[in-house]
Amino acid sequence: MGVELVRGQNRPLTRTRLEIRVRAAVPLPTAVIVDGTDDQDPVRLAHQGGPALPGVEFRAAADRPLIVDLAAVPPGTPRLTVLLALPQGQDAPTCFGRITPPPHVAVVGVGDEELARFTLHGLDTETAVAALELYRRQGAWRIRAVGQGYAAGLRRMLEEYGVPDAERDAGRMRGTTASDRSSPAIPAQRSGPPTQPGTSPSAHATPPSATPPPGPAAAADPHPAAALSAEDRPDPSQPVAGDAVGWTLEERLYNQVGGVFEDLTRRIAAYRGAVDFAQSRLDAELDALLADPADRTGAAHDASRERAQARRDALTDQARAALDHDLRGLTAESEVVEPALPPAMAGWESPAWHGYRVPSAADATPLAVRLGDLHLPEVPELRVPMLLPLPLDEGLWIDTGQGYGAAAAAEPDVPRRRAAEMAAALALRLLAAHPVDGLTVHLAAAGDRDAVSDAFGPLGVTGSLRQWDEAAGLLAAMTRHVDLVQLALRAGAPDALPPDLDPGRHLLVVGDFPYGVDDRAITQLRYLLDEGPAAGVHVMLLADRADAQAFGPVLDPLWRSLLRLTPLPDDHLADPWVGHAWTYEPLMVPDGSRVLEHVALELAAARQAYGEGRTGH
Repeated sequence: MGVELVRGQNRPLTRTRLEIRVRAAVPLPTAVIVDGTDDQDPVRLAHQGGPALPGVEFRAAADRPLIVDLAAVPPGTPRLTVLLALPQGQDAPTCFGRITPPPHVAVVGVGDEELARFTLHGLDTETAVAALELYRRQGAWRIRAVGQGYAAGLRRMLEEYGVPDAERDAGRMRGTTASDRSSPAIPAQRSGPPTQPGTSPSAHATPPSATPPPGPAAAADPHPAAALSAEDRPDPSQPVAGDAVGWTLEERLYNQVGGVFEDLTRRIAAYRGAVDFAQSRLDAELDALLADPADRTGAAHDASRERAQARRDALTDQARAALDHDLRGLTAESEVVEPALPPAMAGWESPAWHGYRVPSAADATPLAVRLGDLHLPEVPELRVPMLLPLPLDEGLWIDTGQGYGAAAAAEPDVPRRRAAEMAAALALRLLAAHPVDGLTVHLAAAGDRDAVSDAFGPLGVTGSLRQWDEAAGLLAAMTRHVDLVQLALRAGAPDALPPDLDPGRHLLVVGDFPYGVDDRAITQLRYLLDEGPAAGVHVMLLADRADAQAFGPVLDPLWRSLLRLTPLPDDHLADPWVGHAWTYEPLMVPDGSRVLEHVALELAAARQAYGEGRTGH
């Protein structure tokens, strides 16, 4: 049985010839949108009875309507989107919410090998839905569960995807249901853990590419996604925290955060595209007005200019109204998800930390740890948690540089002080995500040693903090640790380790890097960044890149391999789809809060009880 996907989840495809199977209480018309290979290549729609397209084949069976041969798809095609619509007829359902149980889509390879399945939960007034996407990423094909419904109808949906003659194709698609037989419905079944995103909440999913808007001579509706007024766009249903089905609540919340991040990316991309088109059309109209020297001045010229500007303003206002409508739904979802997040994913101000208890050895490690919040300039009040999967696969770099606005300019020591506080809070958060003896924090600081040591003071009571006199000694010791673990694993004897070797995970915190290190230590650090995670060794640097200029370009690969975080807000992060510049807000403890002391004392008490239990035995 294939992996059950939830909305927004994606996974690689191991086959190129695929069969799409649709199970529902009524036969559903199915179609495929094939994106163009470039801006000059139009979007195409394939459906039963329509023109044949390379790599897409329709069958007569209602429950097995479609075969996709990815090897036969034109080279350069970035994406295929599988659509479902409601059938016509007196007894046909009026919306997807009336289809019980929800429709189910399966992707099957050669020999009936089910690769993935997706149940379209949560649909209500929608009359058309984008079910799945097959898309290229770095030369390989992947599948993504979309589940995006459209209450405005199939025609509007096709328009939003850029289908040239949406009204004609919508009518033909709904009139070409393969069979009047009802297909047996399959209840949702979940199997396997969710696919883990990367460094951002949903880093490997890929949204539809932005469809180039038509030129000024095209239809009056330049950007269908933004053309629906706020009154025409249906209000979203009341969101529910953990609305996915199956798995644990933590896994569902984790995927839901990724869904909010991706949906916000899509909405802002559509809004910016509409605004850019409105401005480009205005520029084209003004250029046309100025093309005739005899018509560059006068009352007629002024009136034409005002009409062109009014059209631009109307389009922009319409796009903003549509965006505001969508943002209300995302904000409502965020407001119910945030209080439900477990401690590792919650902010320091969350009540979840007041009830924190140290995980036992039998508890699973949390899926992810929260590093901060992300937001975009169009809606700064909507903050999306930035979650990093555990265990850490990449090193962290907390930038102590001075280029973070007025606060840093007024107080040059602010970034370094806040970086130390941020590193200590993040190290404690990682400690809190592991059972007793599951993680040890090693601290080595040169330069402003006292400032870093003071920030890490609360971790001292946990018994899991080890302070080193110099970074070079710490890096040498951890290099030996990784070497021994790798030798044991390669020999097939993971238990054959020296008795003085701590088998748990280790977080190395190096303050004021690269002070106190030499070329040998740099080589060891690179080794630990590459090989350490597999042996349970992870690295966090507190550094200003400008301080490392003496090493020349030798450190450039190191900086690129680290996930850079900033102690003050900064817009240095980009999403992996359209490259929005997201503002990163560091995760800091509220003023006056004693949450760090509470968590540290809980860790200390658990360690003491753990030690007494071992002594008692």
